[in-house]
Amino acid sequence: MARTGFCDSKPLLDLHKKADERRAPLRTWANACGPIDRWQPVESDDSRMAPVKMETESRWERRLLTQTSEDIIMGFNEDSQTHPAGSVINGCVEMPVLLHPLGLQGLHSLQALVPSLLRREVEIALEKLGLVGDRTYAWDMFLDMVRTQSQNSFPNADLPQHFTDVTRAVLVDWLIQVHEMMHFQAETLYLAIHLLNRSLRQIKVTTANLQLLGMVCLFLAAKKEECLLPEVSGLCYLMDHTYTKHQLLRMERKVLCGLKFDLSYCPPLHFLFLLASVARCSTKVVWMARYLLELSLLEGQCVVFLPVQLAGAALCLARQVLQEPPTPEGEAAWCLASSIHVGSETVLLRIMHILASAAAKAHAQETCATFIKFSSPEMMHVSRHPGLKNASGLLGLCT
Repeated sequence: MARTGFCDSKPLLDLHKKADERRAPLRTWANACGPIDRWQPVESDDSRMAPVKMETESRWERRLLTQTSEDIIMGFNEDSQTHPAGSVINGCVEMPVLLHPLGLQGLHSLQALVPSLLRREVEIALEKLGLVGDRTYAWDMFLDMVRTQSQNSFPNADLPQHFTDVTRAVLVDWLIQVHEMMHFQAETLYLAIHLLNRSLRQIKVTTANLQLLGMVCLFLAAKKEECLLPEVSGLCYLMDHTYTKHQLLRMERKVLCGLKFDLSYCPPLHFLFLLASVARCSTKVVWMARYLLELSLLEGQCVVFLPVQLAGAALCLARQVLQEPPTPEGEAAWCLASSIHVGSETVLLRIMHILASAAAKAHAQETCATFIKFSSPEMMHVSRHPGLKNASGLLGLCT
């Protein structure tokens, strides 16, 4: 095979049709996305629906409204009045939350800005999802997730001149196939793509070695996330022996030195599970959101957004596509979960626009590994949902 191309990936796609031959994943908590214990919503009091007089303030404040628009995950009010802790407006607890005009760097004490009710829900969700072993440290872990997600963000989506978004999408699609064949955990895929995005901007790599770079990033991610690792010779076999073991190990050293051995990353999948758990989302909504979130890996323009923003937009769009009948309890829980999101309405709608476009054309693309993956019965055929084919309807939500 020529050194400038990728090995044939068609056999990898055929693996999606052989679910009975797969072994169980090494860890299973990431796939446990069903609803958990119920939460009683705050009772609405019509006597407190009177308009509140606004006074000018220098900071922003988010309101948790029961009548949240389904196409917007949260509502923002600039220069609004600060209300006492625990006051109720429009049927929801009114408290200042996770937004500051200076961004995440201006949040000196997130704990003081988040309602105690949200803190309790976050702690329960993290414990049940298996992200923490002891609820005592759950809140500290959540604060760390919020603070560290912006450390490795990208100022723009520009790639080196000799690479294009199409080339990157082909490589990511191939990595998704290899990841699925290896039965790796979902976090491994997100970390691998993140390392790839960083490596493309910090390391000089030729087009001929692009596939080798992608495999090395997946190998490093597996070393951090998996319990069992493949042999280096097996990775070379998956690349049709285009590269030798020596070349792979040499590229691994180059990547580690270029990234200064920093492999830390909080994937958007963790925020997705957290949001879905707090919001009491159904299993199908979570699978749909996971499908949309994985599609974002193929979109080069999504690298500039924070993980929590991608997760919030994917979950919000999934609710729109499935159009499940709302319940008072579900709307109140969704209202509470929306306060975790950090960002503006404009950013959220922009991400939803990107994901909607990707979902509408996913079935017709050559890079369709994610579409085939999420069309399986285990994932409730979410990629084949009729609502995703209505491109104009999906894009209309985001205008």
